[in-house]
Amino acid sequence: MEKKITISPVTRIEGHARVTIHLNDDGKVESAFFHVDQFRGFEKFSEGRHFSEMPVITERICGICPISHHLASAKATDEIIGVEIPRTAKLLRELIHMGQIIQSHSMHFFELAGPDLILGWDADPKIRNVVGLIQENPELALKAVKLRKFGQRIIELVAGRRIHPTFAVPGGVNSSLSPSARDEILSGIDEMIGYIKEGIKIAEDFIEKNKELCDEFASFPTGYMGLVKEDGSLELYDGKIRFMDKDGNILKEFKPQYYLRYIGERVEDWTYLKFPYYKPLGYPNGVYRVGPLARLNIADKISTPLANEEFKKFKSINNGKPVEGSIYYHYARLIETVYALERAREILEDPEVMSQNVLKMGEVTNEEGVGVVEAPRGTLIHHYWVDERGTIEKVNLIVSTGHNNWAMSKAVEMVAKAFVDGKNLKEGMLNRVEGAIRCYDPCLSCSTHAIGKMPIVVELYDKDGNIIDVIKRD
Repeated sequence: MEKKITISPVTRIEGHARVTIHLNDDGKVESAFFHVDQFRGFEKFSEGRHFSEMPVITERICGICPISHHLASAKATDEIIGVEIPRTAKLLRELIHMGQIIQSHSMHFFELAGPDLILGWDADPKIRNVVGLIQENPELALKAVKLRKFGQRIIELVAGRRIHPTFAVPGGVNSSLSPSARDEILSGIDEMIGYIKEGIKIAEDFIEKNKELCDEFASFPTGYMGLVKEDGSLELYDGKIRFMDKDGNILKEFKPQYYLRYIGERVEDWTYLKFPYYKPLGYPNGVYRVGPLARLNIADKISTPLANEEFKKFKSINNGKPVEGSIYYHYARLIETVYALERAREILEDPEVMSQNVLKMGEVTNEEGVGVVEAPRGTLIHHYWVDERGTIEKVNLIVSTGHNNWAMSKAVEMVAKAFVDGKNLKEGMLNRVEGAIRCYDPCLSCSTHAIGKMPIVVELYDKDGNIIDVIKRD
């Protein structure tokens, strides 16, 4: 008789998920599933709102990565009014985006993934957490907190507050940068680069000591997608979308506005999270990954010197071919953090960043707008349709974590089959399954949405607990 192991909830991620592992009579894993049960209705309840409200509505999808939604939304509204925003506004938007990358990436590596890499997969769950890290290495833990604080401080100084700002608006931003804010951020960058280099040393040491594990742990071929600059270098705020196949060949490059021509979504009945794929290849041949690993795989270089040196090391892992092992997401995440710190300095040293020209007003001129950024977890797409008054008629959000759904599901099954023994079950085995998900740093409260009508069952009970009515919608 088939037996089932359930991991619920999956820990040290944002949002709610569970894993079911199905065993045969010999205790071996037959199959495993990654379930996302929560549903967010932002697309539906945004209908009827004015498009200009969307940057402050959609950022409330999440408290961890609100800046990503804030900026993707603002870019979509720019298209609706048909304006090219002032360069200073673009620089300031990108600056808070770098703050978002710094705070999110550093938090994930040190506080969410770090307990596995630093304390060990099989460490006692009572200490395999951020408290355990503090006990093990209080100096490192303090530096990790300071890194996240620095990223949040960038957002606060530029946008007015750390979470859910009102800074980006259709046509630009609503305030300029002060000299004191510029100087404060600049003064801390070198120290933060030093801290993140310590993280890179931890990651590189782990890889060196566990090379076989890193190469095999949830390692599988997929396509890859992300933004790049015109010269093919890493891009997180703007640029064109590049699709790469599993062998490293570029399949297509296109403007983000044309994403619907190339991205389809498949629905499975065991999760609310959909499965995007590259349309020309179909499903499942067209599945792909996004996020730090994918972005470094598709990029030709990084435009800042320190990050580019680490990028060269990353590219050497598989001799220039795409790096497939999921654990390498952690290493890629740290390299991007170096880039974000260096890029923040470049922006702040640009004389135009202090200009007062931060907003270009406009009226509704286009019936739809698409905004795309590279959120910490991957490519984030906001697409709005409006009427002539600017009232939202339809919204489509494809959130970073959603792109990685197939990969997370595959990672769960691979790791479960490799490590879980139903007749000699140990907690560390199940933690490795969770760790496969943590490689992708999923933000599950961001990522679920519906095609058509959601299936739903409503049960009505009386005061004694008896069912008196049931309403179903398939």
